[in-house]
Amino acid sequence: MKQPSLDLLRQLKQQLKQAKPPPKPQPAPPSDAELFQREVADVTPLPAPSKVAHDLPQPPPRALQHEQDEHEVMHDAMTDYWPWDELETGEELLYLRPGQRLDTLKKLRRGHWVVQAQLDLHGMNSDQARLAVGVFVHECRRQNRCCVRIIHGKGRGSFNKEPVLKNKLRNWLTQRDEVLAFCQARPVDGGAGAVIALLKGPAR
Repeated sequence: MKQPSLDLLRQLKQQLKQAKPPPKPQPAPPSDAELFQREVADVTPLPAPSKVAHDLPQPPPRALQHEQDEHEVMHDAMTDYWPWDELETGEELLYLRPGQRLDTLKKLRRGHWVVQAQLDLHGMNSDQARLAVGVFVHECRRQNRCCVRIIHGKGRGSFNKEPVLKNKLRNWLTQRDEVLAFCQARPVDGGAGAVIALLKGPAR
């Protein structure tokens, strides 16, 4: 063998010795299932059956027909046709149910009771207002709110600038058995544009 060939062979051997071994292949990362199994490896499984049944209370039944009937009663209980001569026809709303103490109105006009709820009839027509008043009075009595304010407005935006809802409201409230008394609100509570009513306590 010629000398150049031997030298070339020696160089190749030397290069092979100095060359780095190829990197070892990296293991694939664990799957989600493997990671989960590692985390729960020390967990003791529940005995069969492994599901726990919870006895959830059933919601109380709703008397839908009763609610509908009650809604219709509240709507129909107040009519616009009423013997006006039995009511005071003065400018100020004023009413005391027979059998109530005579000083009740005096206390009501002086703000003796705190107003606990309010209804605003602005923007409603007669039918909407009548229904709103019925629902409002019913809910206030159920929630034991005895002193309430109903804002009827002064009629400046109505036809002929007359307080239509004011007179109708006096009519409606007088027909409600829950209403013990009502009067025009004090200036600080709305004056001639609102009425303060005293209601019975909740039905037993």
